[in-house]
Amino acid sequence: MTPFLLSQICIAIAMCFDVMTFQFKQRKHVVYCLVSANILIGLHFFLLEQWTAVLLMAIAALRNTVSLYLNSRRIMFGFIGLTLIATAMTYQSALSLLAGAAALLPNIAMFSGSDKRMRILLMVSTCIWILHNSLAGSPMAILMEVLFLAGNLVGYYRFYLRGDRRLA
Repeated sequence: MTPFLLSQICIAIAMCFDVMTFQFKQRKHVVYCLVSANILIGLHFFLLEQWTAVLLMAIAALRNTVSLYLNSRRIMFGFIGLTLIATAMTYQSALSLLAGAAALLPNIAMFSGSDKRMRILLMVSTCIWILHNSLAGSPMAILMEVLFLAGNLVGYYRFYLRGDRRLA
């Protein structure tokens, strides 16, 4: 099995977590799914030798876990700093800058006191990841991000536009 094929399998599994992510109202359930997806996405990028994205996914998994227990602006800024340092240290091309830009918004989102704001910031970040994954040549990662965005939009509609509290 080639590294590319294995990377696409990792993304397929991550998609399962991404699809579930925004169908939960409770923040901890959303975050558990995000962390699981972060780990698999990081493995995917490792197999594709996209080192900036690998490191940013490791930071994302740590950040998402920490955000469950601590909601401090100092910690948020610490993760923003880590993201910038990781991007600079692993810079390979403009693709590294796209990954860094996509990774910055979730730092703010995960330490936001508002679930609604978190969802919006993650949707913008997802759009940047779609562009990144297109340029990185990973069709399953593009599909995963499109599904993640769609799931987030459905959850946003259910919880904030329609007011559905089922599956909360």
